[in-house]
Amino acid sequence: MWRFTRGARLALPAAERFGSYIRGAPAAELSLFLFHDALTDDAPLAGAGCGRPPTGRLPGQNHHRRYRRRGPAAEAAPTDTASVPTPADGITPALLARHIEVLASDEYQGRRPFTAGEDKATAYLAAEFKKLGLKPGPNGTYFQPVPLVEIAGRPDSVATVAGNGKSLALKYRTDFMFLTEREKPTVEIKDSPLVFAGYGVTAPEYKWDDYAGLDVKGKTVVVLINDPGNAGNDTTMFQGKAMTYYGRWGYKYEEAARHGATGLLIIHDTKPASYPWTVVQSSNGGAKLHPTTPDHGASKVALEGWMTLDAAKRIFAAAGQNYDALYAAANQRGFKGKALGLNLTTTLHNKITYKTSKNVVAVLPGATRPKEYILYSAHWDHLGIGPAVKGDSIYNGALDNASGCAGLLAIATAFEQAKEKPQRSIVFLAVTGEEQGLLGSDYYAQHPLFPVANTVADINMDELLAFGPMRDVTITGYGQSDLDDYARAAAKEQSRYVIPYQHPETGSFYRSDHFSFAKVGIPALYASGSFESRLHGKAFAEKEREDFEANNYHQPSDQYNPAWDLRGAAQDARLMFRIGQKLAVETTFPQWKPSSEFRAVRLKSRPQ
Repeated sequence: MWRFTRGARLALPAAERFGSYIRGAPAAELSLFLFHDALTDDAPLAGAGCGRPPTGRLPGQNHHRRYRRRGPAAEAAPTDTASVPTPADGITPALLARHIEVLASDEYQGRRPFTAGEDKATAYLAAEFKKLGLKPGPNGTYFQPVPLVEIAGRPDSVATVAGNGKSLALKYRTDFMFLTEREKPTVEIKDSPLVFAGYGVTAPEYKWDDYAGLDVKGKTVVVLINDPGNAGNDTTMFQGKAMTYYGRWGYKYEEAARHGATGLLIIHDTKPASYPWTVVQSSNGGAKLHPTTPDHGASKVALEGWMTLDAAKRIFAAAGQNYDALYAAANQRGFKGKALGLNLTTTLHNKITYKTSKNVVAVLPGATRPKEYILYSAHWDHLGIGPAVKGDSIYNGALDNASGCAGLLAIATAFEQAKEKPQRSIVFLAVTGEEQGLLGSDYYAQHPLFPVANTVADINMDELLAFGPMRDVTITGYGQSDLDDYARAAAKEQSRYVIPYQHPETGSFYRSDHFSFAKVGIPALYASGSFESRLHGKAFAEKEREDFEANNYHQPSDQYNPAWDLRGAAQDARLMFRIGQKLAVETTFPQWKPSSEFRAVRLKSRPQ
C-alpha cells in the first residue's frame, strides 16, 4: 500500500472535489464461517490493502504464542455451514500462501517496475490467468502498457540553510529527503527563500487559504503535514480528525506549483502523518517513477521534499521563530504565512529513464451482459531492492501486496470454477506503480480498456491480513456508496459486522488504487477485517496492526512467513468474491451516496 499518495485533482469544483470522507481500513471478506470455541479449522462460507495494513510477522519471530498457530500446510478440510459446497470453498489459506510465497520470493527482487522483478511478476500473473482460461484484454494480450519516466535522483549529501547571520547544514536521510519531477539531469536550488505557509492549503469551501497575501514565486514553501482539522478537537474545522484530500502531500505539491513556488518541504511528524520517518526514507530514496508529461515536469515544483520535525525546529530557531508558537497559529483561521529570512541551497543529480511498465488484465466474459464490467484490482509492484536493513536489501512486499495479488488469483479461480457463470463480465486487473503514486490504476482510469460508464464497481485488495479470522469488516470510505450494503450482506453471511475505519485521520482512502477509480466515478470498495480478532479481541488486532506499521511496513521484513495464519485473508477474499458474484447477476448499478464528492463525476458519465 502506498502511504504517499499523489492524488490527481478531481475534475470537479472545489466543494465537490474534496467533500467529506469517512475513511476506512483494509480489505473485506466473505464466506459463511462456522466458528467453534477452539476454532482450529477454516470454516469456508456459504457465500463465497501501501488503509491500516493488516499485519504479519517476520520469519523467526515466535510471537502468537497465545493461540495455536496454523499455517497453510496444516489446514484442515473446509467445513461450511451450508449443506452444498460453494465456489468460495476453493479460496483457502493454502491457495493464497502458494501465490504469496512465489510473488514475495527473493527471486522476484521486490517486484519494482522496470526490473527483472516486474518481468517475473507480470509473467506469473498472466500465466496464472491464462491457465484458468480467462481471456486477455481487448488488445489481444494480458498486458496494458503504462508509459512512465524514472528519475533516479540523488541530492547533495548536505543541504545548506543560511540567513540572519546563521548557517545550518542539513544531512540527507537524517534531516531531509528531496526529490524532483523535473526531467532534467541537474536541478539546482540556489538561495531559494524559505516561506512558512501553514498547511499549504487553499480550500474555498472551508474558507481557508494559507497562501492569502503570500508571495511564494521562486521560493521554497515549508508546510505542516495533514490538514487543519487534524490538530484539534474542532469537528467543524475541515472534517475534524478525518483527513481530507487537502492533507495529502500530492495536493500540497500541486498547490505550491499553482502559486509559482520553486519547491515545497513538508515537516514530518509521526502522529499526524501516521507513519515514521523510516517510511519517508524508504519511500523517497533512490529512483522514483512518474507519469510522463508533455512539458517534462516543468509545471511541477522543482523540489519536492520532506524534513524531520527536529530539522524544522532548528530552522525555525535560526529564523528567530518558535516552532510551537507558529504551529499553534497555523491551526487558527486567518493565519498569515511569513517569510523566514533564510535561504535554501541544494542540488539534485538525476538519471532520467523513459520506460514502459505494464498492468496485467484478464477477463471472464459475461454470459448475457458482457459489456457491463465488474472490476477487481490489486497492485503487483513493491519497492524492489533498497538500503539494507539487518543485512537484507530485498523489499519483498509479501503483505504489501503479494497478498492482494494472491486474492485476485484466488477469486479468479473461484469464478472460473463456478458452475453458474456471471451475467456481467469480470475484469481482473493487477496494476503497476501503486507504491510510486497509484500510477498504474490512474493510467487505467484515464485510458480504460473497458468503458468507465459501463464499469459497475471496483473491488480493491491491498494487504490481506495474516493474523487469523476476524469479526469485523472495516470499510475505507464507509458511507460513500451502495457498495457498503453489499459488504454488509456478505459480512452477515460470515457472522461479521461492518464498521467505518477507526482512524480516518490517516487519510487511508487516498492510499490505494480504489481512489483512482473513484476519481473517474466508478463506485469503489476497499475493506477488510482489521479491528477485532475473533480469537483474541480488539486489543490483539490493534497490537498486530501497530507492530506491522512500525516494524514491517515498507521494510525488507515484509516477507512471506509459512507460520502466518491466513484464515482471515481467505475470509476477506471470499467476501470479495461473494460481493462480485452478487453484482454479476444483477441488472442495477450501485450508486454513490448523495453526499459523496464522486457522485457528480459518475452522473456525467452515467446519468441516472
